[in-house]
Amino acid sequence: MEGVVHRTVEVNGIKMHVAEKGEGPVVLFLHGFPELWYSWRHQIRALASRGYHAVAPDLRGFGDTEAPPSISSYNCLHIVGDLVALIDSLGVQQVFLVAHDWGAIIGWYLCMFRPDRVKAYVCLSVPFWPRNPKVKPVDAMRALYGDDYYICRFQEPGKAESELAKSSTEESLKNVLINRTPGPPILPKDGMGSNLNTSMPLPSWLSQEDLKYYASKFEKTGFTGGLNYYRNINLNWELTAPWTGSQVKVPVKFITGDLDSVYTSLGTKNYIESGAFKKDVPNLEEVVVQEGVAHFNNQEAAEDVSNHIYDFIKKF
Repeated sequence: MEGVVHRTVEVNGIKMHVAEKGEGPVVLFLHGFPELWYSWRHQIRALASRGYHAVAPDLRGFGDTEAPPSISSYNCLHIVGDLVALIDSLGVQQVFLVAHDWGAIIGWYLCMFRPDRVKAYVCLSVPFWPRNPKVKPVDAMRALYGDDYYICRFQEPGKAESELAKSSTEESLKNVLINRTPGPPILPKDGMGSNLNTSMPLPSWLSQEDLKYYASKFEKTGFTGGLNYYRNINLNWELTAPWTGSQVKVPVKFITGDLDSVYTSLGTKNYIESGAFKKDVPNLEEVVVQEGVAHFNNQEAAEDVSNHIYDFIKKF
């Protein structure tokens, strides 16, 4: 990662680690779980070389960014607050936003709460989820997929952490990152860390060095910070009641893989294809479905994703 500058920024009462490269309009990259700024290593290089200032933080609770102890510190208002402060610290009014997985969910909240700060949004994997005022999201997921659906299993503080502790951090991360099973992730009853297929070779897009970097950070922090995002899903639903029925008006390009577990569960594919997504996000300009690509498309199909980002943001 030659030329990437690392620094710590004070934002919203916490110290945030930021990796950045390049000069020009700011492209802000938001990672998901269980990930780090490092998930954007290919896009940082690609966008910096094309005249942009690529900025990729470790989100609150991840990597070298502070992890407040209380679960409710990870609700959407606090995390969007971190990002607004980060944008302010960069001395710009607006950024191009690129986000994946939990970063994508936070990205939608940023676009909803502060559309004035986002010039355009390239969203990976997780589309906008309109708020259903009649049912809390985790309750709906439990009714649909049962208690062993991964988001339901993540709710109880400490439970997922103790399951993950049954195997090494590196094996746990590998198991998640290289998973290519479409459909809803249902966890084994005897725990996530048990019966891992440790003999699976790494795919060409994830080197042993990459895996070791992720593991080195999660060994230090544990998984609690990231898991706390899931533990705020119902609280986020409560906090966003004033935005029920609101549209996201920012220009958007959406990119997913056809094997992505989000795309192939929760009615996501139908939501996109039926036109409901476009109704909620009227300036949705393009949907790209990458063939044979799974959830971590920013790494698996890195060059393709980088080109899609550039082709979209260069228009503004």
